[in-house]
Amino acid sequence: MKKFILPVVLAFLGFVVHQSSAQTGTPSITVMDGKLIFKIGDKVVTNYHHGKEVAKPYFWPMVTVTGNRVTRDWPMIQDSTEAKDHKHQKSAWFCHGDVIPEGLELKQRTKNVEGVDFWSEETNHGKIVCVKVGPVTSDKGVPAVSTLNEWRTTDGTVIMTEKRDISLENAGNGYLIRIHSELIASNFPITFGDTKEGSMGVRVRDSVTEKDNKGGKLTNAQGLQTEKALWGKESAWCDYSGPCDKGTAGITIFSDPKNPYSTAWHSRGYGLMAANPFGRNKSGFPDRKGKTELVKIAKGSSLKLGFALYVHDGDEKEAKPDKVFASSFK
Repeated sequence: MKKFILPVVLAFLGFVVHQSSAQTGTPSITVMDGKLIFKIGDKVVTNYHHGKEVAKPYFWPMVTVTGNRVTRDWPMIQDSTEAKDHKHQKSAWFCHGDVIPEGLELKQRTKNVEGVDFWSEETNHGKIVCVKVGPVTSDKGVPAVSTLNEWRTTDGTVIMTEKRDISLENAGNGYLIRIHSELIASNFPITFGDTKEGSMGVRVRDSVTEKDNKGGKLTNAQGLQTEKALWGKESAWCDYSGPCDKGTAGITIFSDPKNPYSTAWHSRGYGLMAANPFGRNKSGFPDRKGKTELVKIAKGSSLKLGFALYVHDGDEKEAKPDKVFASSFK
């Protein structure tokens, strides 16, 4: 009977005992042609697609260690039974909907966008092209890879370069993917336009959403829940959790506290959750009302931003994103 004492005591104290390989599997990143493969132990938890055919790099699928798929499969799987809208919302990605290269006359533009649209993938959209990958390094068992991206106009003009570092580690009820982006105004002064369409985004699978009372819910760091309560509000993180194939699961986006700009949330009941540091008064975010000063990068300078994706089993109460955030960004 003694062997049952420790789990019982831990449960009594409010701790959850997990036996999944998220606690014991070794994280790894493998470089392949056009994609990076992320594993915890022997399980593929996500792939990062960056080949020449994509409009911008994205993570897909995003799977918990126990096998719950938390992000949408469409349009990557064309015959998926999930909602077929917003074709640009491919699982998980980083970009912005209006990037303005000061001094460059743009011959092709997206409607209602002053600069280049890297968000919608509609006519005249820009492309984020990965031009260099690797090698994979490791620090204290945390694998990481550095990539180099070029942000290009429709006709291929490079308006900005980006060093994007990505790492993988075990955390809480799952794993943490960190994305550190250094946006470099290599060719033009850059202004980030005032739009809600940005920036570190995920599109969850239909069963996880709030729509049609499916059982999913949005929660932010202040404890606000549902789109109505938290859309456009500033917060350190936002979580989307709901029913999956093997119980409840979800994903949290963390905004690094070291970011020079706070994050407002373009998060919707239909399944979108996006951390936006650039939207201002025009975006309609309640917490940015009256704020009109846009984010700019002088030519030759850079802007560093950090985000993390916490892919977890359980809802936000079980996964405890608040504790993972506190321990991960000391």
